[in-house]
Amino acid sequence: MSDFPPARAPLPDPQSSAMRPNAQEALVQHRSLWDWRRHISELYAEVRSSEPLPGWQHWCAVRDDLFRRHAQSPIVSQERRHFPGIPYFAYDPSLRHLAELGGPDNSEPVSMTAGRDGAVTLLPFARTRGLAPHLGNELTLYWIEGYGGGVFLPFRDATCGRETFAGGRYLLDTIKGADLGCTPDGRIILDFNFAYNPSCSYSGQWVCPLAPGENTLPLPVRGGERGRD
Repeated sequence: MSDFPPARAPLPDPQSSAMRPNAQEALVQHRSLWDWRRHISELYAEVRSSEPLPGWQHWCAVRDDLFRRHAQSPIVSQERRHFPGIPYFAYDPSLRHLAELGGPDNSEPVSMTAGRDGAVTLLPFARTRGLAPHLGNELTLYWIEGYGGGVFLPFRDATCGRETFAGGRYLLDTIKGADLGCTPDGRIILDFNFAYNPSCSYSGQWVCPLAPGENTLPLPVRGGERGRD
């Protein structure tokens, strides 16, 4: 939900006995996106069942493979064959946090553009407790309103525009399956080694909601995906 692909073809007409060319294109496109999301969901399930470092190594390897070969890769098709891989910071265990949640500082909805899909509404529903001593600020978690909804955690930090994408990175997006889980006592796992760039950092064909100002960390977070050279 947090990365919006290029304009989509219309869905097939159920009243037609034969698929028109645009309906066939829509079928291929939606099955491809369905497959991509399945892969991402399965990847995060594997991460949650692994120890942190092996889980992160697996996450990096699978993402590299998907970016090179999958039709839904944010890498433009003509560049995939020679794509060198996603640049990452080295794994830093100090960037793995178990955070408690409290109420948000501000519960006003945030509306962001989603390209041809119109606007997406982010509803602040929680604020972390305990990140500030390590990262200089707490972060707000947003609920993406709409059918089913989902948790979304974007952020900016002091590396943005220099070492990482200027628009910030994502850590959680449960609509896409990007969910690191929680501990038995209810604390959420926020491991910034799994921070990743939105698809719009790779291609202007994508539209991505960026982190609201309140989710800016004043300190550098040198973990997760780096910026592209």
